[in-house]
Amino acid sequence: MKTRTLGTNGPTLSVIGFGAWAIGGSWEFGWGPVDDGESIKAIRRALDLGINWIDTAAVYGLGHSEEVVARALQGVRSRVFIATKCGMVWDEKGAVTKSLKPASIRNEMENSLRRLRTDYIDLYQFHWPDRETPVEESWKTMAELVREGKVRHIGVCNFSVCELERCLAVAPVQSLQPPYNMLRRDAERELLPFCGEHGIGVVAYSPMASGLLTGKFDFDALAPDDWRRKSSQFNEDGRARVTRLLNQLKPISERRGINLGELAVAWVLRNENITSAIVGARREWQIEESAGAADLPLPISDIGEIDISLKNF
Repeated sequence: MKTRTLGTNGPTLSVIGFGAWAIGGSWEFGWGPVDDGESIKAIRRALDLGINWIDTAAVYGLGHSEEVVARALQGVRSRVFIATKCGMVWDEKGAVTKSLKPASIRNEMENSLRRLRTDYIDLYQFHWPDRETPVEESWKTMAELVREGKVRHIGVCNFSVCELERCLAVAPVQSLQPPYNMLRRDAERELLPFCGEHGIGVVAYSPMASGLLTGKFDFDALAPDDWRRKSSQFNEDGRARVTRLLNQLKPISERRGINLGELAVAWVLRNENITSAIVGARREWQIEESAGAADLPLPISDIGEIDISLKNF
């Protein structure tokens, strides 16, 4: 498994990270019911394949994802880099709201440490911006957690360049986690160049567009409470457009002897500003089918052919 350095003088991460959103199970933005035993097997298989880091969040499954990660890493936690997130909190009814108030950040951090069964978090990230709290106050709290030794690195997700600049005025930003895939390339305009210029590592989420780019997506097979059923990105017209794109990409994947999901992840990793791509999995075979993308550098000819298809998308 190839590795890259996360940001300036940061840790060394495998170019594919294990995404633990789906293993959280059912909640407002869940992927339907899960089998915890299967999830644990998937995580351990990822480690066997050379993946050395896991991305989760407190809100995934309202704490359940972090608990499953802890069970999977029992006895090996010290050699696995754990990234989790704060900023999305829930009430007793499971309703989720955003909060990056300093006291809330500290409370979430303590709860994540407990669920993850660890005394430190490798990478602690803001999940989404909180428009009600000055980001400078929030980021100051994150920097304090680093000084206290409870957190080793701090990063943000879904932040704009302006929000990154406001954080940098307070303390360094180790990483940014934006959505990035063939269907969603807006990060290329400002975010990725900015991160490259300022030594901020980038871990891309949704490299396969939440399953759309795998070539195996079946809307009818989704669980009744799968969040994708409510997203306009997955409506009938959108799926038809993606199918037409995949038909154009299929000759490339066949020529390379890889599946379409691997091609999608390899395309994300072709960008020199990307440190790692987060690949979600609930079963062993899913991570097995994606991990091979780490060793698939795309030749310029393939990238050019893909770009032509994307321009016509």
